[in-house]
Amino acid sequence: METFDYVIVGAGSAGSVLASRLSEDENVTVCVLEAGPRDWHPFIHIPAGFMYTLVDPKVNWLYKSEPSEWTGGRAIAAPRGKTLGGSSSINGHIYNRGQRLDFDGWGQRGNRGWGYADVLPYFRRTERRLTMEGGSGEELFRGREGNLPITDLEWRDPLCEAFIEGAVQMGIPRNQDYNGAQQAGVSYVQRIIENGRRKSAARGYLHPAMSRKNLTVRTHAHASEIVLEGKRAVGVCYRQGSRGGGRSGAPVEVRARKEVILSGGAVNSPQLLQVSGIGPAPLLKSLGIEVKHALAGVGENLRDHYAPRFVARVKGATTINERSKGLRLVGEVMKYALTRKGILALNPTLIYVFWKSDERVDNYDLQFTFTPASYKEGVQSTLDDFPGMTIASWQQRPDSIGYVRARSADPFQHPVIQPNYLTAESDRKVLLAGMKIARRLLMSKPLSEYYDREEFPGPQAQSDDDLMAAAKQRGTTTFHLMGTCRMAPETDPTAVVDDQLRVRGLEGLRVVDASIMPTMPSANLNASVLMIAEKAADMIRGKAPLEAAILKD
Repeated sequence: METFDYVIVGAGSAGSVLASRLSEDENVTVCVLEAGPRDWHPFIHIPAGFMYTLVDPKVNWLYKSEPSEWTGGRAIAAPRGKTLGGSSSINGHIYNRGQRLDFDGWGQRGNRGWGYADVLPYFRRTERRLTMEGGSGEELFRGREGNLPITDLEWRDPLCEAFIEGAVQMGIPRNQDYNGAQQAGVSYVQRIIENGRRKSAARGYLHPAMSRKNLTVRTHAHASEIVLEGKRAVGVCYRQGSRGGGRSGAPVEVRARKEVILSGGAVNSPQLLQVSGIGPAPLLKSLGIEVKHALAGVGENLRDHYAPRFVARVKGATTINERSKGLRLVGEVMKYALTRKGILALNPTLIYVFWKSDERVDNYDLQFTFTPASYKEGVQSTLDDFPGMTIASWQQRPDSIGYVRARSADPFQHPVIQPNYLTAESDRKVLLAGMKIARRLLMSKPLSEYYDREEFPGPQAQSDDDLMAAAKQRGTTTFHLMGTCRMAPETDPTAVVDDQLRVRGLEGLRVVDASIMPTMPSANLNASVLMIAEKAADMIRGKAPLEAAILKD
């Protein structure tokens, strides 16, 4: 039986950062277990390849959430990366941190060292900011020497320019850096792409570290159980093999002298805890799992962003829909091969808007995305056959709470994922306001020369009930699952980890991924996961935290 100092489960964004940082110490040994394959799939590295990896079982867990009232009884896809880099190898490339109040809220809940001033230095440490002008952005907020390049979208398009001008005319200001002093405004997106290629956490952190003799990375290694001796985690059991998701492989156990670290994400980390006998006692007993450590919050507090989309038919301009077919696509492929530019170098969203649902309140609780493309049935894997443009809207800080629960004692069976989208009335209220603003943005005067007609939900959908029915019919996830191993003080009945990310009541076991987030950031999650892992690495190594930023009120 092999023994390492640290065993990390999951080689996604968090696992890649941890593997790199922990193995910097040549006196320790690190083993990473990744259920998926190496990140050799060509579509991982081509930015537009997300349309394929989003539905490819070779690199994607292809989870589905449970049907619910506000999805109209639909089971919404919940893709998660299953390869080196995890979801950073299949996501939409976006870099978006959120708002200062998000992280100050974490600190105010009793999580010491997690306020915005505390985490900002770790955001900076992850990034190498590259602006179109050649600078690195405002020094207080932006990093210059990190592992991941944060670049501006260089694509310019008449539809995008008209959309931005329409937003400005509605009173939404241009914002050159939504990851800087203030998030609010409209701008082209920032993304983790360099020279036309995706830079996943695996490429930025893990691969450069894999030449170290003290780092072992095992792929096709599906963790099946955390090994406990009393109240201490001492290792991980896994099955290794490419067939049947590893189910057919021989069982293997690796031991950890110091710690086992779970970085499987908001679905896999709570499921592994539960099938290992760590979680809500009633759930475990109902599944015939021996309760080794009762912890009621494991798998609870799940949240996600839910986004309905408006689609309009375009006139007088060429959209990505037409560029992606026939001879035009051949030309785009040639352009990408020769220059790393064109539509193959694009991500799914080109424009971001951050705004508020109520003009009377200084609370930026809405996010909008715009792209000069449209997708069949509201998914992002098949483009429409007509010239189209799309705007999506969602509430940034949802109150609706769901759960992830093991379906059985079998670690290879997909768990129950129930986000309970829009069950909170406050979420429906904010979303409805967002849909109305989205329609106004799509029908703005600058965009009118390109706006032919609304395809979905259509001009007949005018009442509040009509709009919410459209949200039920075609709303989808934005792939931001979080919160299922919540960081919280011991007095919180849903607490799973403390502010050092140690699982409460156990020794030698931490969780480091999106599942520890106490509340939803006003953002896509990858940037925050990278920050969490950078901060956790210092904690695990016993290093003093980076000096808190000095911020103006």
